[in-house]
Amino acid sequence: MSQLLWAAYGITGGGGFKRAAASAGALYPMDVYVVTGKEGVAQIEAGVYRYEPIGHMLSRVLSGDLRKALSTASLSQSWMAKAPVNFVITAEYHRATAKYGERGVRYAMIEAGHITQNLFLQAEALGLKAGIVGAFRDIEIIRVVNIPSSHEPLLIMPIGYQA
Repeated sequence: MSQLLWAAYGITGGGGFKRAAASAGALYPMDVYVVTGKEGVAQIEAGVYRYEPIGHMLSRVLSGDLRKALSTASLSQSWMAKAPVNFVITAEYHRATAKYGERGVRYAMIEAGHITQNLFLQAEALGLKAGIVGAFRDIEIIRVVNIPSSHEPLLIMPIGYQA
């Protein structure tokens, strides 16, 4: 989990101003949340966590196994509930649009692509499999994951071992 999080959005240097995923203007409008299941990740209880790049740590948002609720909010894609962990990538657009105007939305989406590419590559290097989900009801994902409404969910990546 630690390696996946670092590859997704971890700090790589520059006094905290450089991360594993490129960001227009180093504004970093993205947030990475993880939804873990019971016995999904060693030494981590089932729940929802927000990744904090500064400090390379997780902050608990909610307790409990919410993978089924996440999959239901994702148009009932039940296969997602079987993954030990689901990464939820969100954008807080105003972090980028404050500098770049509406173009900042595009830059955030490009950044989401960098993050997911890093997750796909790191998962493969660790012998894991990853998928990507874009079909979901935004408002339900926000409710299930208990994230601020300003953190717009862009995609979900279930990661685990192939059955």
